[in-house]
Amino acid sequence: MTAVGIDVGKASLDVAIEGRPAVMRVANSTAAIRKLVRKLADLDQARIVVEATGGYEEPLLEACCDAGLWVARVNPRQARNFARAAGDMAKTDAIDARLLCLMAGMFADRLQRYQAPLPWQRELRDWLRRRGQVVTALQAHRQQMAMCPPSIRTLAAKTVAALRRELAAIDRQMQALLDAHATPALGSCKGLGPIFQATSLALLPELGALSRRQIARLVGVAPMNRDSGQSSGVRRIRGGRAPVRVALYMATLSAVRWDETMKAHYKQLRARGKLAKVALVACMRKLLTIVNARRRDELRMEAAVPI
Repeated sequence: MTAVGIDVGKASLDVAIEGRPAVMRVANSTAAIRKLVRKLADLDQARIVVEATGGYEEPLLEACCDAGLWVARVNPRQARNFARAAGDMAKTDAIDARLLCLMAGMFADRLQRYQAPLPWQRELRDWLRRRGQVVTALQAHRQQMAMCPPSIRTLAAKTVAALRRELAAIDRQMQALLDAHATPALGSCKGLGPIFQATSLALLPELGALSRRQIARLVGVAPMNRDSGQSSGVRRIRGGRAPVRVALYMATLSAVRWDETMKAHYKQLRARGKLAKVALVACMRKLLTIVNARRRDELRMEAAVPI
């Protein structure tokens, strides 16, 4: 096995390969990534670790997966904590690449292999990302219109109208992809609307392939223990995929009002003295478990159907 660490920047990639003293820098472009992947494919069982960098790492990850290479994406907090544990307080791109290489060599068996989304999932992810940008801009302009003088408010109204038209066009594109690829499991409970379905398909491809505990940790709704000696700390959720968690939260708000199973579960937790937010997070975890189990059953049925 050959460990590889890649620090990702907007314009460049710093590549550290186990056994090689120098850190190689290449451009973060399609052509350069293609050449880099060919070099990595020649290594003996390369184990590649990449730090998440706001989406700039996605072309590299997808190129590695398309080439059949083993690659894992780690949270920047994980990488920084590993650097502190290794006693390396300095931070440069080359140092980060070497530390990621060390992490790949030590923890490759514990890291989760990245699963590249299918082409239609990548398209849905891009539409979903653009939708979030448009919604944020629309909210900002609506709030600013209340403080604008009439002359400026007229111009702002035109911007708001244009953003609404773009939002409607995005929703049509997303709905077309959902009509083609969404399964009954994703809409099997009340509250699981188009945004939750699109978010799950685009940003949670592991749905149905992991256990209920694993999927809860991945999304970030699993309570973490904080015990030491005789003290028992308060369990809290942390980490996970924030966009999926936000979509799950909104779906759960609707489900505890309109879905009988989720409503009963929420009322039971409140009757036991749980705080409203604690009960809601528990319902998020239960709703995710239900969808995960139903999606798992769908995958098993698809695998059992003869070709």
